[in-house]
Amino acid sequence: MTQRARIAVQVKPQHASFADLRRAAALVEELGADMLLTWDHFFPLSGDPDGRHFEAWTTLAAWAESTDHVELGVLVSSVGYRNPNLLADMARTVDHISARNGTGRLILGIGAGWFERDYTSYGFEFGTVAQRLRTLDDDLPVIRERWDRLNPVPTRRIPILIGGGGEKVTLRIAAQHADIWHGFGDAETIAHKHRVLDDWCARIGRDPAEIVRSAGVSPKPGRFPEDLDDYPASAEKLYAVGTRIFTVGLEAPTWDPGPIRDLVAWRDTRNA
Repeated sequence: MTQRARIAVQVKPQHASFADLRRAAALVEELGADMLLTWDHFFPLSGDPDGRHFEAWTTLAAWAESTDHVELGVLVSSVGYRNPNLLADMARTVDHISARNGTGRLILGIGAGWFERDYTSYGFEFGTVAQRLRTLDDDLPVIRERWDRLNPVPTRRIPILIGGGGEKVTLRIAAQHADIWHGFGDAETIAHKHRVLDDWCARIGRDPAEIVRSAGVSPKPGRFPEDLDDYPASAEKLYAVGTRIFTVGLEAPTWDPGPIRDLVAWRDTRNA
């Protein structure tokens, strides 16, 4: 995985028509972002809790067909919602749908899940945090093994992104399985999580440089580049502690492109 700075945009699939979501995906690609993400929930997380909302993987398949350059993923899929063999097959299929010149663009984002309403409303067992983390740990090798058995196999070694900051279990799982780790918090918090992840890598004998570090960045637009430090978690500060994928949200109905433009311009300066 490249260690160049990359910009990811999470288009929130809530309070919008699907035509709106399709236009948002086109906007993200037009603005030059590197990654287009959604989330894996069944209800809105803000605003009207019973407002419009669309499912992640069918959305991702549509975006895979309608875009050409951005990498695609879910930040993040809950292991509790799908059998791991099925999820592997879904990911392989989206990988092929997204392929241009023979190479797919899917990143498999995965995590233990946390939103209880998703589970109970759809008939899934919510369980405890420990149970959900055990499922995550158990499912990841199954997913990799299923990819090797599918016909056709994925177009590339699909990168796995693991989201979550639990230091005793989640970061150990990330050290074992992740190509990308995604965390939340200010630069100081992220730097601490990086040190914990590095320690887990040392314990299992893995080079921590193999895991690209990702984090959410504030969507607050600012004058580029003078005001970057005004971000609660600015791209510049996160970059200094090792983050290389910077994720900003995009939300209906405004689909404000300002933060994406700022971050893409900052990325281009950083990567020059």
